Parts: sequence; C-alpha cells; structure tokens
Amino acid sequence: MLDSSLLPQALIVAGIFLLGGFVKGVVGFGLPTITLGLLALTRPLPEAMALAVAPTLATNIWQGLAGGQLRATFLRLRGFLLLSGVGTLAVSGLLARSDARLLAGLLGILVVASSLLSLLGPRWPQPSAERERWLSPVMGLLSGIANGLTGSYMMPAAPWLSAIRLPPDQFVQGFGLGATLVTATLALGLAGQGMISTELGLGGLAVLAPTFLGLWLGRLVRAALAEKWFRQAVQAFLLLIGLQLVIRGLF
Repeated sequence: MLDSSLLPQALIVAGIFLLGGFVKGVVGFGLPTITLGLLALTRPLPEAMALAVAPTLATNIWQGLAGGQLRATFLRLRGFLLLSGVGTLAVSGLLARSDARLLAGLLGILVVASSLLSLLGPRWPQPSAERERWLSPVMGLLSGIANGLTGSYMMPAAPWLSAIRLPPDQFVQGFGLGATLVTATLALGLAGQGMISTELGLGGLAVLAPTFLGLWLGRLVRAALAEKWFRQAVQAFLLLIGLQLVIRGLF
C-alpha cells in the first residue's frame, strides 16, 4: 500500500510528466527539458535524469519511427546521430563525480539559451551541402556532450536541425531518432555508474501512463491550435524555469 505521505509527491511527479508529454505532443520536443527543469527544482539532477529515462526513451522511439521518413532522415543525419551518441557516452560518467548544483545551473543556462533563441527569432544561416557534411557531426558531438552532462538534447541539436532546413516531418523524426540514441546511451552510462536504482527505474515506468496521456492530449491540441503561439508560450515558460535553475545552481 502506498504511503500516504508519498502520495502528494507522486502526484506532483505524475503532473510534471503529464505536462512534459503534453508539450511534446504539441511542438514535437521538450519532454526532458520541461521534466528535468521542474524535477531538478526539488531533487538532484542525476536522480531526475534517471527518473526521466524510461518516458523519454519510450516517447522518442515512437517519434523516431513514426512519420514515414525514416530512411531519408537517417541517411542525411547519420554523422550527426552517431556523434551524438559518442558525445553522450564520453561524458556521462562525469555525473557521478560532479557537483549536482553546478549541473543544474548548466542545464539552466542551456534552457535559457534555447528559449531566448526561439523567442527572439534569429535563424542560423543555412550551410552549404559541403559545410553541412562536416558541421553535422560536430553539432552532433556538442549536442551529445550537452545531453550527457545535463540530460537536455535541445542545444545545439534543435537550432542545427532547423538551420539545415529539414522538411517538418524529417525535423520531428530526426530529432526523435537523435533523442532516442542519446537517451539510450545516457541510460547505459548512468547504469554503469550505479545511478539508476530499482526505485528510480520503477518510478520511470510508473510515469509512462501520464506521459503518453499528455502526449495524446497535446496532439489533439496541436491539430486545433496555431503552433506558433503555443510554442512562444512554452519557450517563455522554459525561460522562467531556466533562470530559476541558474540562480539556484550557480549563485
């Protein structure tokens, strides 16, 4: 029987993943950024990352396989995807030896940077085909390193995939493939460091239901709502979370 003292905390965690799934359903990304941003306000970031592994991996597998553009997307992004996994695996072991508050502050900086980039509207210039071939693995490596240290795959992955002007379906599917790879790699790194306990693993499975419920609701809203305005509201919300994480983690 569930301890009544734990029920409010369990409901808060479920609500966080419901919100994260809802946002992902509307805009195609944002689940780990939102869930980690909120969870890290009350618990160590490595613990929050371990809890988010199962729902993040499950939703990204679904996103990466859906859309009908799997072959074309993989062929164009194979260097980006491969180096994303390498970067994540290379630094994930640092989590066990790092200051959790500092990592939370770093996550906050990445969230603030991503939000400001979206809110202010600058777009990266489209690289030539030749530059894309060598820049794509570099961007993948940087995205993997950021993910391995903070659990966030947003920077610079999302701006880069936007800069190379992927068609919408390939953008969503490509981000899903990359996020699937780095989440699985991060899970291996965390497990190797003994940072995914049975309790956290079961907790991650328990929040699958609210996450997919939020995803379903978000897709309904996405079909009826102008995505541009909702995306702006999401980024403003993330900006506030990021600023709070920076203040708590670095000051």
